[in-house]
Amino acid sequence: MTEPAAFSVGPRDDGTEAVLTGSWTATGMGTADDRLREALSGAPRVQIDLTGAQRLDTAGAYAVLKAGDADHRPAVFLARPEVNRLLDLVDRGVKAEGTPVVRRRSVVDLFGRIGHGVINGWAELVDTMSFAGHLVTTILRTVADPRRIRWAACISQAERAGLDALVIVVVTNFFIGAVVGLLGANVLKSFGAQIFVVELIGAAVLREFGSLITAVLLAGRSGSSFAAEIGAMKMKQEIDAMRVLSIDPFEALVFPRFFALLFAFPLLTFAADVAGLAGGLMVCWTQLGIGPSFFAQRILELISPVNFWVGLSKAPVMAATIAAIGCHQGMEVGGDVESLGRRVTSSVVYAIFACMMIDAIFAFIYMRLEI
Repeated sequence: MTEPAAFSVGPRDDGTEAVLTGSWTATGMGTADDRLREALSGAPRVQIDLTGAQRLDTAGAYAVLKAGDADHRPAVFLARPEVNRLLDLVDRGVKAEGTPVVRRRSVVDLFGRIGHGVINGWAELVDTMSFAGHLVTTILRTVADPRRIRWAACISQAERAGLDALVIVVVTNFFIGAVVGLLGANVLKSFGAQIFVVELIGAAVLREFGSLITAVLLAGRSGSSFAAEIGAMKMKQEIDAMRVLSIDPFEALVFPRFFALLFAFPLLTFAADVAGLAGGLMVCWTQLGIGPSFFAQRILELISPVNFWVGLSKAPVMAATIAAIGCHQGMEVGGDVESLGRRVTSSVVYAIFACMMIDAIFAFIYMRLEI
């Protein structure tokens, strides 16, 4: 059993000698290192005998060296060879200079980062085009031979992407319709035209917000799940195993998710339109006194069905974009968790950005067509 650190100090012909006993470790020293340093202070020459010490670690070696060099005087250590090596190692570590932190900020580094960004962007574009080509080929092959379609996987993914997302889509669009109604009521009230808030709600929800808000929600919900699921399989080398078994991952993994979102998105958009109109109706009924019958009458008379079909026409394009981006990012996951997290984040960001851009492109096209 080891004893706690202890020492005895006595005079020598040429100075002072300290004899150490016990366990000179981080847990066994206690305050012995401070008392040793005080006992040896002022001595012109010090000799420290470590032959009787039972244990010594780096903390104890540092304390002994610090006590011996307290007044910048030479100290002599009597110890076993392995203890001398430990003392030498700690002494060199204490006296070693810190690693300088070099921060280079130059124009060359700036151009280097720009160059790397361009190269990475080009590589990402090539990978995206390759993925799109493979996906189109898979779709054409399955359409030509419907027996290749894995209906069980398609229906399961459609349930997860559509039915399970119905509640969040309906609730979110309900409040979006209510917000549009409140904003329209506050703005039009100053002109005495509160009645036109019905037309504002109908056009905004049916034409824009129904499909756009649904796309944003599915990009964060379904797109990220597609990337995470396929990425986890890629990390576990399950996709490589599928290729070894002559199973096309695009037919088994990508196409069912693509089909599911393509099928579920228009249905969710319809539900979002109904929920948005219901939210606007609530505001009109409670704040403006416009009843449900009058609200429905003005919607049917003044809001053309074209607005509904304009909003619904964006659904397949947004659905295909979200599914393709999510599956592509999942396929690009490497072998570490950091890559998985980065690709899942990228799938959400890219999908939302793409949906915003698609919405703007459709708005410009319909404006030019005067629809």
